[in-house]
Amino acid sequence: MPYTRIAFLYVAIGASLWGIIGFFVKELADYGYTSLQIVYLRAASAFLLFLIWILIQQPALLKIKPADAWYFLGTGVLSVSFFNWCYFTTIQTSSLAVAAILLYTAPAFVLVISVFVFKERLTRQKGYALSATFLGCILVSGLFSAQLELSMKSLWIGLGAGFGYSLYSIFGKLASKKYKTLTISFYTFLFAMIALFPMSDISSTKVNMFDPTVILNIIGLGLFPTVLAYWFYTQGLKQLEASKAAIISTVEPVVATIMGFVLYNESVSFIQAVGILLVLGAVLFIQERKPKVMKAITNSQ
Repeated sequence: MPYTRIAFLYVAIGASLWGIIGFFVKELADYGYTSLQIVYLRAASAFLLFLIWILIQQPALLKIKPADAWYFLGTGVLSVSFFNWCYFTTIQTSSLAVAAILLYTAPAFVLVISVFVFKERLTRQKGYALSATFLGCILVSGLFSAQLELSMKSLWIGLGAGFGYSLYSIFGKLASKKYKTLTISFYTFLFAMIALFPMSDISSTKVNMFDPTVILNIIGLGLFPTVLAYWFYTQGLKQLEASKAAIISTVEPVVATIMGFVLYNESVSFIQAVGILLVLGAVLFIQERKPKVMKAITNSQ
C-alpha cells in the first residue's frame, strides 16, 4: 500500500474514533458530569495514558526544547481547549445542529491557512471536496429540520469553534516536523488539561469518581476517541497536506450518526443519508491518485 494511502487511512481511522465520543459523553453525562467537566476528564485521562505509553516505550520522547512549547500551546490551548469552550457555548446559546455545522467550518480555515503557512496549492479538487463535505455535514446534522436560533454572538463563537478546531491541523503539522506523534499528543493534552481545569469546576462535582462504571468510561473516553484517535490523526498528518487531512476528518459526524442509529436506535432520515454519501464521496475524491501514464510506467517496471 503506498505510504500516502496509509496516511489517508490513519487520518480516517482517527476521525472515525472521534466519532464514537458520544457514547462515553452520554454515559458520563448520565452520572451528572457537565460538558466541560467531561472535556477536562478527557484531557486528563489522555494525558495520563500518553504518559504511561511514553514511559514504557521511550521516555526520551518527553524531552522538548522550551522554545518549542508554542507548538503545544497551539494544539492544547488554542485548539483543544478553545474550540471545546466555543463549541459547548454555542450549543448552550443556539442548538446542537448549529454548533456542529459551525464547528465543521474548520476544513475551510485549514485550507486558507495552509496556503500561507505550508504553501499548499488551492486546487479545484480541494474546493469541490470542501463544498461537498460542508454540505454533507449540514445534511447529517439535521440543520434543515431544526429550528434555526442564531444570534450574532452565537455565530462568532461558533466560528471560533471551527477556527480553534482547525488549529490542531496547523500546529500539529508544524510540530510533526520536529517531534514524534507521541510527544505532540502528550504535550497537547498536558497543556489542554492545565487550561481546562479552572473552566471545568471539576473539584465541585458530586459524582462518585471511584464508581467502577465511571472509571471505565473515563478510561474509555481517554483511550479510544482521544489517545488512539489523536495518535492516528497526527501520524497521518505527517504525510498528508493539512487541508486534505481536515477534509478527511469530516467522517467524524458520519460515524457519530451511524453509531446513534446502531446503538441508540436513532432514526436516519433520507436527507441525512444523502449527507453521509456526500461526505464519504468527498473523502474518497480527495485521495491522491497517480496519473494513468505514471501508473502504466510503474506497472511495467
